[in-house]
Amino acid sequence: MKNQLYQQLKELLVNYFELPENMITQETDLYEELELDSIDAIDLLVKLRELTDLDIEPDAFKKIRTVGDVVNELQQIQSA
Repeated sequence: MKNQLYQQLKELLVNYFELPENMITQETDLYEELELDSIDAIDLLVKLRELTDLDIEPDAFKKIRTVGDVVNELQQIQSA
């Protein structure tokens, strides 16, 4: 499940945000390395809601820094 979420997130970052696939790992920092800003974070949240059909709260994204953090948060929401 975790690997599937990671792959979906990776595809989203590559296709929607036009980021190079080789830059995206579990440890990649969304803001420092991928240079996402607050508007991008909101767009990412909306796209993840569409992709996963999960009710992701914006507050959950405040503590997220890395790609792995996003995957972990999605996994927690799915198992709740």
